[in-house]
Amino acid sequence: MQSPWEKLKQFHWNDRRLILVAVIILLVLLMMDFNNRMVRALELEEQAQALTTRMAELEQTKVYLEAQIAYATSEKAVEQWAREDAKLIKEGDIPIIVLPPSAPTPTPTPVPLVQEEPLSRFEIWKELFFGE
Repeated sequence: MQSPWEKLKQFHWNDRRLILVAVIILLVLLMMDFNNRMVRALELEEQAQALTTRMAELEQTKVYLEAQIAYATSEKAVEQWAREDAKLIKEGDIPIIVLPPSAPTPTPTPVPLVQEEPLSRFEIWKELFFGE
């Protein structure tokens, strides 16, 4: 019975080269598959990061909306709506209703100023000497 080492020695160099080429091809295929898996892993990691960011944004939106719901169902919000939007009043309050003016207020017409005509030089001297 021959040992595996002796069987390996019986192979010719061409057979050994063929096995070596087959092993190299197998390693290249395994490396290509590994590379594809690494690329896919990076893509999935980027997607996970984007989804984590989106989830944080949605969580903030949820908290904001819950705060809005809590305020909208509070007594303070109901009273604010009743007074501002529905124009309701409490007992004891005195309502003030602003009415528009019944007739438009006429706009005053400006009175023209009386302008004196400029005096000629002769009239100025006459006024100085004889004064009326």
